[in-house]
Amino acid sequence: MDETVKSAEAITQQCLQHFDVNWLINRAAHGLREAMDAEANAHGTSIRGHIVLTALVQNDGRPYSQLALGHALGVDKTTMTALLDKLERSGLVVRTPDPNDRRARIPVITEAGRELQAKLYDLLKAVEARVLDPLTPEERETLRSLLRKIIPMEHVEGSCM
Repeated sequence: MDETVKSAEAITQQCLQHFDVNWLINRAAHGLREAMDAEANAHGTSIRGHIVLTALVQNDGRPYSQLALGHALGVDKTTMTALLDKLERSGLVVRTPDPNDRRARIPVITEAGRELQAKLYDLLKAVEARVLDPLTPEERETLRSLLRKIIPMEHVEGSCM
């Protein structure tokens, strides 16, 4: 084994033994995000694209402006515009004029977007199950419960993606 790889593994082991919750949560999130992004990429989008599609499905009937959607997901307007551009080019979203503000656009999920969101939702649940496989079902629920306790319910600045 290459000395650089051995050194990196040793550093990782030291970090895992340390009780730095921020590092542990971020490493766990990074691994899960990478696995989910690979699955989403295999289906023509990204995990961020899936999160946007999911937000649009969950908010069905109450349209978000592009700006409000970005705010709800903690994504700046430039990044949201780029995400919606990709989703629109793929036929997953269309943007319609906001009847209350001619400068604003309202992203609306298409039928193809709904189908992909539903398909990816199931596939991403399977990815999550693989990543969390080392945990017992009780440990998985404990993890979810503990994370819910430390995540504030009011709007939090910063991206959820």
